[in-house]
Amino acid sequence: MSRPAPSPIYTLRGAGGPLNTLHFSCHGGDTPILFSGSGKGVIHIWNLNSRRAEKIVEGHSGSSVIWLSTLQSTDALISQGRDMQVCLWDLREGRNEVVDNVWTGSVGFCQCSLLETGPGNNLLAFAGQQTEEIRIIELPSKSPVCTLVPDTKLGMVMCIKLWQPDSGSRPLLLAGYEDGSLLLWDVTQRSKLSQAKAHPEPVMCLTFDTKRLRGISGSSEKKLSSWILDRQDNLQLQDCVTLVNPGVSQLCIREDGKLLASAGWDHRVRVFSWKKLRPLAVLQYHTDMVLSVAFSDHQDPKQRLLAAGSKDQRISLWSIYNEGADTG
Repeated sequence: MSRPAPSPIYTLRGAGGPLNTLHFSCHGGDTPILFSGSGKGVIHIWNLNSRRAEKIVEGHSGSSVIWLSTLQSTDALISQGRDMQVCLWDLREGRNEVVDNVWTGSVGFCQCSLLETGPGNNLLAFAGQQTEEIRIIELPSKSPVCTLVPDTKLGMVMCIKLWQPDSGSRPLLLAGYEDGSLLLWDVTQRSKLSQAKAHPEPVMCLTFDTKRLRGISGSSEKKLSSWILDRQDNLQLQDCVTLVNPGVSQLCIREDGKLLASAGWDHRVRVFSWKKLRPLAVLQYHTDMVLSVAFSDHQDPKQRLLAAGSKDQRISLWSIYNEGADTG
């Protein structure tokens, strides 16, 4: 390690349940916001200036909230719960109402993936009712786009990432499955482009750098597996990162492509340089499994934060490697 590990700059308490998902919204307005979703079905909207919950909403009948995002063009919140519902919220001007919802039929833990395709238009991908299927719909119309099912048995779909290459208009989707496989799908053609066996255990999480066409995935084992897409859209396995302890809940790459953070089952957050996967810091604060990590989207790099949510019902916020740090 190049320097001693820092302490959290502050913590947020009062979520009342395990913190499954975190999502920042700091790029617009005067108030930076952090959304959190708990295992008790509650969404907290944290004001990062006052460091308090500005609003608390419940919309999943007490079922665990497993994913949160915001629709950039409308500033609407979208949430996914284990009640098999995806809810669209209007939170403007003091409102807190569900204005639309989508029934997924999935009882698993696979988080949705959202892709903005134009002003006011989005694609939403989610695990479907059948074990291996991924469904993609348009929002706000909820029109079906396609259903993707592998032609061989790979087990349950565990994690997905919908994205759009800079070079073309066709959306692509990366998916991790229960047997440890990664698949790249062409959404428009409804076809599999490539496949790789990244792990011997189920793929618990993945993240993908769309600028560098490089991704990384984690499982219950003691390693992270990195991979790239070549010019023929083939998935190619690259380096592995060996971890001290097994189990990763979530992975997140900072927007500038310099840092990777992992949420560990061993109660720790690990920070790596994304370029060389060199370990930079081990962040120790939580007393139970870390379930979620997220980097903030502050426009000013000096204000960027890393948030971690844990089964211990607390959120830690960290300011690390923001200015002039050697993260190569």
